[in-house]
Amino acid sequence: MSLNYRVNRQIKAHQVRVVDTDGKQLGIMKIDEALSLAEEKGLDLVEVAPNATPPVCKILDYGKFKYMEQKKEAQARKKRSVIEVKEIRLRYNTDVGDLETKIRLAEKFLDEGNKVRFNMRFKGRELNFNQLGQKKLDFIVERLSSKGTVESRTEEIQGRQLVLVIQPIKKK
Repeated sequence: MSLNYRVNRQIKAHQVRVVDTDGKQLGIMKIDEALSLAEEKGLDLVEVAPNATPPVCKILDYGKFKYMEQKKEAQARKKRSVIEVKEIRLRYNTDVGDLETKIRLAEKFLDEGNKVRFNMRFKGRELNFNQLGQKKLDFIVERLSSKGTVESRTEEIQGRQLVLVIQPIKKK
């Protein structure tokens, strides 16, 4: 999200507040004076706060300034973490072996720092067995308690399904 700065002759204001390379304020002056001051030093006049009254301009090397901005942006991108929600579908009558496989998969997702959504669907008359589905979800929560915590859980069937979302435990 780099900003487009106005540089040298692109600056439209008639008067600007000028800041020197070392951060010392030189005061408010006409744009021509500020440009000639920057040219004397062999640097650029960059408008850093266009919405201020008058706009704030800094005398600096624009190429170096842009490079440093890109470096900051890259560091921010590197530190940012993307959390995905991985979905695992199951049924109230999913057998123990298959359930173990799904739990191992969920553990892997949680270790990677992703959230896991268990989606239990019911068809037709299976809605009568929603208590069995709740028990299965309780079992899943118990098994994954060391890797994650329950973020949200539907206690009643919503649209023929039960949903359980588990978020990873924050690592310190």
